[in-house]
Amino acid sequence: MSFNFFKHKHLNDEELFIAISNGDNDSFNDLYLRYKDRLLYFFYRMLSQDKEIAKDFTQELFIKIINKSNLYNPKMQFSTWIFSIANNMCKNEYRRRDVRKNTIACDNPDSFNNEEVLEENHEPVIKLIFNYLEDFDESQKSAFLLKYREGFSIDEISEILDLPVGTVKSRLFYTRKKLQENIKNNHPELTKQFNL
Repeated sequence: MSFNFFKHKHLNDEELFIAISNGDNDSFNDLYLRYKDRLLYFFYRMLSQDKEIAKDFTQELFIKIINKSNLYNPKMQFSTWIFSIANNMCKNEYRRRDVRKNTIACDNPDSFNNEEVLEENHEPVIKLIFNYLEDFDESQKSAFLLKYREGFSIDEISEILDLPVGTVKSRLFYTRKKLQENIKNNHPELTKQFNL
């Protein structure tokens, strides 16, 4: 069994991507391993909690970034760039679904296991938050995931979503407020535990 993972730990994301552009396959493998789980989770939550669609979109995204490597500015933060591409892919998929009037639903939203990037500890409040998050539109859902799952700053989210900072703050405030209200109204026993 080979253990050749992360051959270029010393390189940051931007340096890895430059190496990829120069044909270094090991650098691609390292970058893929750094981001595949994060992107898989993002697509899973954004696209009807369907793990097969999430896997397909993750693979497609990595093909896209290789094909568009010439569009990347190495002075730009790579994580911001790759998540902006992921977000645009989701927006395009929502448009296609609107045209087809075909909403894809997942029979079992908890079908991801730990290896497929769901939270290791399925706390009740986490399940509730993401169940309620399904009722929000994609713009509110994406901002919430980027902030509270991925840990991007408001400025970074603004860049990823191509929105003014004030709009991002407003969406986060509204989404968090509505989630808190839903949990308070339907699960008051969790309110004190999670400081809602």
